[in-house]
Amino acid sequence: MIFGLDGIEICLIIVFLCLFGGILSGFPVAFAIGGSAIISFGIISLLDSAGLLIHEAVDTSSAAYAALVDSGVARIDISHFRYPDLPVIEQPVFPNGWEEALDRRVSFIVNRINERVLAGQSIETLLAVLMFVLMGITLERSRIANDLLTTMARVFGPLPGGLAVSVVVVGAFLAASTGIVGATVVTMGLLSLPTMLRNRYSPELATGVISASGTLGQIIPPSIVIVLLGTLAADIYATAQETRASAAGCSDALTYLGKAAVVSVGTLFQAAILPGIMLAALYALLAFGYALINPTKAPPVPAIGRSGEIVPLRHRLIWFLGVPACMISVLIAASFAGMVGSRDLEVQRYTEFGESAELRTKVSDKCRDSMIALHGQEKWDLSVARQAEIDASGGDSSRRELTDEELSAARDAQLMNAAPVSSGVAVGFMLMCLVLSAARGASLAADARPLWIGAAGVAGALAIDIAFISPLTSSGMLFLMLAIPLAATGYGCWHAAITLSKNELIRVVFPPLVLIIAVLGSILGGITNPTPAAALGAAGAIMLAGYRALKEEKKGGQLILIASFSVVILILAGINFDMRITLDTVGIDDWIAFLVAQAAYSTAMIGLLYALWVLFRRQVLTPVVRETAKVTSMVFTILIGSQILNLVVISFGGEHYIQDFLRSFDREWVVFLIVMVILFILGFVLDFLEIIYIVVPIVGPVIYGGTFDPAWVTIMIAVNLQTSFLTPPFGFALFYLRGVAPPEVTTGQIYRGVAPFVIIQVIGLVLLWLIPDIVTLVPGLLAG
Repeated sequence: MIFGLDGIEICLIIVFLCLFGGILSGFPVAFAIGGSAIISFGIISLLDSAGLLIHEAVDTSSAAYAALVDSGVARIDISHFRYPDLPVIEQPVFPNGWEEALDRRVSFIVNRINERVLAGQSIETLLAVLMFVLMGITLERSRIANDLLTTMARVFGPLPGGLAVSVVVVGAFLAASTGIVGATVVTMGLLSLPTMLRNRYSPELATGVISASGTLGQIIPPSIVIVLLGTLAADIYATAQETRASAAGCSDALTYLGKAAVVSVGTLFQAAILPGIMLAALYALLAFGYALINPTKAPPVPAIGRSGEIVPLRHRLIWFLGVPACMISVLIAASFAGMVGSRDLEVQRYTEFGESAELRTKVSDKCRDSMIALHGQEKWDLSVARQAEIDASGGDSSRRELTDEELSAARDAQLMNAAPVSSGVAVGFMLMCLVLSAARGASLAADARPLWIGAAGVAGALAIDIAFISPLTSSGMLFLMLAIPLAATGYGCWHAAITLSKNELIRVVFPPLVLIIAVLGSILGGITNPTPAAALGAAGAIMLAGYRALKEEKKGGQLILIASFSVVILILAGINFDMRITLDTVGIDDWIAFLVAQAAYSTAMIGLLYALWVLFRRQVLTPVVRETAKVTSMVFTILIGSQILNLVVISFGGEHYIQDFLRSFDREWVVFLIVMVILFILGFVLDFLEIIYIVVPIVGPVIYGGTFDPAWVTIMIAVNLQTSFLTPPFGFALFYLRGVAPPEVTTGQIYRGVAPFVIIQVIGLVLLWLIPDIVTLVPGLLAG
């Protein structure tokens, strides 16, 4: 044994040194990873052939090992780390030679790449990476950051540290609309850093806040990191929980856990919302606190170039805060009182005798004991009692078919209990009413009569819904009865939009905000999965960029606006009407809706193609496509190279060696803390992609194989990986900013400036550790 080290330990050192050397070599990281895998395997093969790599493995044929297994210890928990007194045998790291290991791994590499990259369930989700990258780069080229920074500087500039706070706000905004760290840091560095320095801001604060705010795209959805990490975590979590269930003596994870071992990217997006907002708030508080302590290094900046109508504060508070709060409160109260609710009359043909048993009770004795230890004796007893009721009522099934009379009675009961106001009508018209209120608050001098007409339309729609519309009213008749109130409300909203467009802040914030709501709302609301939502975001970004380009040319963008409204019409038609025209019986209203949807789809496609032509003509589309191809190619090449490196580690048993070391700790939180510290340290020298695809697959089966919530574990890792952009010497955000910073800003100032924000990152991780509800609250609310 070399230096008294186990052969596998030496192999792991060789792999790490080759990887580190490959990254420092200057070759593209995507190719350096695959090359380091090949080189490290060659070195390890030579040393193993020379008999220099000896591994001390637990002797599974010994009596001591058999005694541990007979005592109930799971084989997966037996290792030399946990039981150092167990007999061991010495063997090469490649027991049958490196030739057989290579022969086995070549075929495994092909299968793994096919599963992870070219096929399998994860490929559809990975397509979202391409769409989100296209969306981000398109918005970055549309100069959205320029307008946002200028406007936010006018809003927050007069406050102490206001420019720094405005950078944080814009960074969070760009994170939710682009999610690309490099583009955000470079853009804000070019636009805001000279302004902050010119206004006597400390170089350390200026560079630190720009670097940190640019990394918010790593955690605030839609985040490419969460997409990549989520697709990996889903497979690891399912496999790890199946292994855990098997060790517990149960047939599968569903039996042992009482629920499916599933974690989706959509759930992770939901879980990342509050942590992202929390980090942005911590950054802003740090900048504001720094300005209070050092007022000369972050002075207030008087509002410059502010134009437009000055609206009294009292008027703005009434219409921006008071009226919306009253409307939302009334809607919530009406919902609890049963005045607003669903009017769905659908009744299931099959009904249940009652709730099924929460846990499966027909299991082996070992599985039973494990489930009691996991869920508690009370929950087990309740499940046993419930299963006994089910068996006594007719067998294993808890479902039966309703008779026609029972179906009719159930429908009549739902009809009698239907709410007077449909939730869809109430929510839809309330949203339009909020637009009217915002327009009234934005301008005191504008003509208010169209807004009052719109408000009258809202009141009329609610009155018609209460008096004349019932759950039996068809979708077509519903539309006809609400046509006049909808037209009146639309008239008011149209004038409201004109008024709001004259407000600089709303004019700048509204377009990307709509895009963010469309993308995230469709995911968080469970309407669709990340891939279609990403496609919607990419198309929306293209149309937004095309519209801005036409405005810069002093041309009208009515076609693109009409195309955007066509998308809304298409969605509304799909929600409210049955588009299956191939059915035997199709109502006239469904045929009309189908034709309207076809016209809306055609209009939307024409508008999208026109926006693409505008961007191509202005020589914007070509660099956007080229940059998108470059980024996505890098991501997938790193994915392939990391799979090869992982398989090298697996070939000599390195993966199991590391997992055995982690499993040797009795406390689960200690294992997770060790992993988080390791990831934090690796962030100093490795990029987030390398950590995701190289380190997480190795440690994942351990940290995802315990009792921790998989969404919480994944978000903790994502926040930790966000720190890798800020930690010297290889923090990519620091490199991006160094490339665009003025010569008078030194590298030392950038490093010193980012240090407090790294501490903020650590504080954020501690808060997420101590208060896991920050992560789990939103998914729990949306699931409930």
